[in-house]
Amino acid sequence: MIVCKLNSKMKDDSSQIRCDYSKKCEDLINLQINEELRAHYTYMGMAFHFDRDDVALSGFYKFFIKMSDEELGHARELMKFQNQRGGRIFLSLIPAPKNYDDAESLTPLSSMKKGLQMETDIYYLLKRIHKTASLEGDCVLTNKLEEMLKEQVLSIKEFGDFVTNLTRVGPGLGEYEIDHHLNN
Repeated sequence: MIVCKLNSKMKDDSSQIRCDYSKKCEDLINLQINEELRAHYTYMGMAFHFDRDDVALSGFYKFFIKMSDEELGHARELMKFQNQRGGRIFLSLIPAPKNYDDAESLTPLSSMKKGLQMETDIYYLLKRIHKTASLEGDCVLTNKLEEMLKEQVLSIKEFGDFVTNLTRVGPGLGEYEIDHHLNN
């Protein structure tokens, strides 16, 4: 029988339910939470850029709202996980997204490339956390991360396909066609 050794000395930052959850993993989960929130914030900015009257690409607006909501959901899921494991949540400042000044500053192609880069960065951070959790012997965390990594691969593929198709069709009518497709 395996017995979980609980913290015998309680500190202000420790938890009575913490069991086999290393500080390294806790810190990396906090980093991941903040990355998910940064992606949420960035996608929200992109969405409302495409909703502007001088841009008027409602399909891209809907797509980036969906992505923003998905990233916020991931952050909430990880915050819930952090609490369930006895970790503590530390949020950091999120810098404002750049290049939303005028209608030409953020195109459908540049936004999809930015999304692809963010999703890839998130994938590699999840992979780094998984490696650390494996080394720490945290099978609960590795199982959770494996599900998240599968979802991340699908997001990378989706953004990659959009980059390919937007590059293929070019600006103007091609972007309009893809926007129309996103509306359906």
